[in-house]
Amino acid sequence: MVQSKAIKKQASILIGNRVPKEYFVTRGSGESDIQIHAGSYHLALKDAGIECYNVMTYSSILPGIAREIKKPGSYAHGAVAETITAAASTTKGKRATAAIIYGWLYDRKTKQRYGGLVCEYNGDLSEEDAGKSLSASLNELYTNGFDHKYTLGDIRLMTKSIVPKKKYGTALVAIVFVSYEVPIIG
Repeated sequence: MVQSKAIKKQASILIGNRVPKEYFVTRGSGESDIQIHAGSYHLALKDAGIECYNVMTYSSILPGIAREIKKPGSYAHGAVAETITAAASTTKGKRATAAIIYGWLYDRKTKQRYGGLVCEYNGDLSEEDAGKSLSASLNELYTNGFDHKYTLGDIRLMTKSIVPKKKYGTALVAIVFVSYEVPIIG
């Protein structure tokens, strides 16, 4: 086969950043006498039903198109799961608390949903105190850039704690994205 000296231009499309569209929320805890990462953290992922995903972590913004769905019954072993995750690990007898709070911004004039703000907590507070701290954090985000144009509503708090009896313990809460829109821009 003879190759042409001229390089043929391939047809292509230009796409924009993917926008997460569907997500589910899950939580779990685990404990281990071996270690945290390949021990209690993995067992917390298993308790949450996401142990066979390769978990990647996002920062704390939900797009306006995002909607919650029921956790899928199955997924491909090794699939990438992009998430907003709170995870806290500890040692025997000490509390670990993971929590996520999020709320939706609505345009004051049109009432249309703009997007969501998310805050995560990883530490040793009680679930109640972690919730209070997260509420204050969410309010701070809202009042420092969004309150002039949007209202904040539909606030949801998810928490998980563990006081392990074994050497290590991990608690986690995750928003797991499962589908995306990809804009074609050229």
